[in-house]
Amino acid sequence: MRISHAGASRLDCPLVSRSSPPPVQIFGLRDSRPTQAALRFFRERRVPVAFVDLAVRPPARGELRRFADRLGPGALLDPESRDYREQGLAWLRLEGDELFQRLLAAPGLLRLPLVRAGNGFAAGRDEAAWKALLSGQ
Repeated sequence: MRISHAGASRLDCPLVSRSSPPPVQIFGLRDSRPTQAALRFFRERRVPVAFVDLAVRPPARGELRRFADRLGPGALLDPESRDYREQGLAWLRLEGDELFQRLLAAPGLLRLPLVRAGNGFAAGRDEAAWKALLSGQ
């Protein structure tokens, strides 16, 4: 069911503003320092954020695929993580779909936070990329 208001257009709606930055979605862990830094970065700039705690809800295949397609699966892999060391991935050469399947199976391998704003994507603690996401570049 669609409700329409006589004479009102989508741009007249107070919820949709042309000058406001795109909503930002952050995937991470609540107790992760880089994730906390990302949340603080966007909160300080008064940008609305949708936070997805990966400890509660693991990343969906399609969502992770969007990040991998845009940034490449290698950019999503965190070589500093405990899971990376425990699985011995430093000694394996994983590429493409095989690496993506590992990331999907073990979210502990992800470089957090994963940030998405509109069509822009960033992985890890990268304030320059976050600023670029806000500026729409």
